[in-house]
Amino acid sequence: MLVSATEMLKKAKAGHYAVGQFNINNLEWTKAILSTAQELNSPVILGVSEGAGKYMGGYHAVVGMVNGLLQDMNITVPVALHLDHGSFEGCYKCIEAGFSSIMFDGSHYPIAENVEKTTQLVNDAHAKGLSIEAEVGSIGGEEDGVVGMGECADPNECKAIADLGVDFLAAGIGNIHGKYPENWPGLSFETLDAVQQKTGMLPLVLHGGTGIPADMIKKAITLGVAKINVNTECQLAFAAATRKYIEEGKDLQGKGFDPRKVLAPGYEAIKATVKEKMELFGSVGQA
Repeated sequence: MLVSATEMLKKAKAGHYAVGQFNINNLEWTKAILSTAQELNSPVILGVSEGAGKYMGGYHAVVGMVNGLLQDMNITVPVALHLDHGSFEGCYKCIEAGFSSIMFDGSHYPIAENVEKTTQLVNDAHAKGLSIEAEVGSIGGEEDGVVGMGECADPNECKAIADLGVDFLAAGIGNIHGKYPENWPGLSFETLDAVQQKTGMLPLVLHGGTGIPADMIKKAITLGVAKINVNTECQLAFAAATRKYIEEGKDLQGKGFDPRKVLAPGYEAIKATVKEKMELFGSVGQA
């Protein structure tokens, strides 16, 4: 059964580890992430961007698939299904479809409008038992056509949004989505520290977990990050494994063209990536 992400993240912050949010794109992705979480006894958050939700046929299709897998795979670790970078309208569609958690990305609105919309969503999400994440300071890079430069959030704005009752907060600390450029200056730990001092026990979220060096990830966790989002890394691993299978001509041998065979190496590559991340984040055995 799906749970909200509130308890698992409070526990993670108190225990100085982080829970991974792994974005899903299809059945293989979802199954690979869930089976790895179960094997490692780790809580997990399945992230769905609005673009991925559309790709998979819609939010009801996603909820049906995830709930079916939880049941048929006998998944006993805590699993949250979370809308990633949701629009105001998208958040309501996911509440209605049966998600257990949402993220409202109001970072492109003026702060007053962000506050107003976040307040409404906090009330409606909590009334239905969902957890809610908000964002301050846009995260750099590109996600579903939303491009940001990796700004650093204003700690006072973070406090203003935190005080609205959100369950966890994504603050921009120079992190970006996708691959990091060669000249990336690294995470701003000063910003992270200042944000944590203003927001206290609130779990903080690090978006764009792909490509951030392990020592920076570990330091961010010591400064209050309890949720780390991973997407690009799984996509790269899946694509590389699929490319290798095709380039080696395996799809031309026997029944190698069977989609179950074509997609198997990519599936295993996602599992390996998720395992590596869960070990790095410290969530193994914490379910």
